[in-house]
Amino acid sequence: MSALTLTPLQMQQTLTERVHLCFSQAEQKLGRPFPRPQIHCNMRGRAAGSARLQTWELRFNPALFAANYQAFLDEVVPHEVAHLLVHALWGAGRGKGRVLPHGRQWQSVMREVFNLEPRTTHSFDLAVLAQPSVTYACACQQHQLSIRRHNKVARGEANYHCRRCKQVLTRP
Repeated sequence: MSALTLTPLQMQQTLTERVHLCFSQAEQKLGRPFPRPQIHCNMRGRAAGSARLQTWELRFNPALFAANYQAFLDEVVPHEVAHLLVHALWGAGRGKGRVLPHGRQWQSVMREVFNLEPRTTHSFDLAVLAQPSVTYACACQQHQLSIRRHNKVARGEANYHCRRCKQVLTRP
């Protein structure tokens, strides 16, 4: 199945199934049950996923998921589940016994539970995240402003200046 054709609901279901599989695998290896987290597919930006320990939630980036379907399921989901497992097993810790986000406990879970090499960051192509832009100009060159910045200019909330010539940017 191609992730490019998945609806938001299908993305949510696919991620939920993969998260549940990861937890089942962990329960089998570690010999104890774990509660299932809430799963959201609403992240923006460059991060592929995040684990919210206190609220027991996982968040995933739908754009990166769609563009990197199999790698996302194979690597990102176990990575984020590992954060929750570490929190459940060792807690947050304080002082010298503090559990680091990608410390030895997390690395151990990645290797021993999921049989994965512990990598702290993804290497996905971020071009899929590119936002449309609007062309503006000054005396010396053209500039591409994000839609958000363009809207601020259009509403009269902001002006942007060229770093080189210091002129206010305007629509050509």
